[in-house]
Amino acid sequence: MRESLLTIPISEIMEADGCPICAMRDTLESRTVEYIMGAAMMEPDVRIETNKAGFCSTHFSQMLKVKNRLSLALMLQTHLDEVNGDLFTRRKLFEAKDAKKKRLSQINESCFVCDKIDWGMERLMRTFFEMWSDAQFREALSKRDYICLPHYDLLVSLSPKYLGKGAAEFDKTVGELVKSYIRSLYEDVSKYCTMYDYRNTGKDADWGTSKDSIERSIKFLTSR
Repeated sequence: MRESLLTIPISEIMEADGCPICAMRDTLESRTVEYIMGAAMMEPDVRIETNKAGFCSTHFSQMLKVKNRLSLALMLQTHLDEVNGDLFTRRKLFEAKDAKKKRLSQINESCFVCDKIDWGMERLMRTFFEMWSDAQFREALSKRDYICLPHYDLLVSLSPKYLGKGAAEFDKTVGELVKSYIRSLYEDVSKYCTMYDYRNTGKDADWGTSKDSIERSIKFLTSR
């Protein structure tokens, strides 16, 4: 397939280790957090969005790590002011009785960064499935280390929409990756458990690849 501005980022991700969909998500996530904690924080259009949407716990934690507390404080100042106005101003004349309850749910469920990631992932997924028609891409995908369980769910749910009858071959390819990785994780976690048997202790104990099996299993099961 001919390279383009749309396909190049995915081609680069396919050369790295790990779940390629996690890599896409992580790239979008880090760029969005850097963007919102930088000069964008002072852009009126962006502040209108962040005031309305706010941020989830995951992305508040990531923003705190950027070490630009003033930017975060300024966004919190105007976001809190908007939340207060949405929830505790007097009900408008023609406003439904449950309108404030609905706004409360929207505030708790919304996140500026999540919205931007969802927007970007939708476009990346469209290109990802378009690239499936290329033989080199199909081979590269089949040789991936693994695809995490949440993103396996995402891919097989989207494949009929983008691939139609070709979804069966795609689902089989990614299914084999997931099946193989689950088997290897199970073996490593089992090995880890057996290493706590007193008969396997000692300075020459062979842990193999099991020492980080807990972390790898959690990452596979949660995508985080």
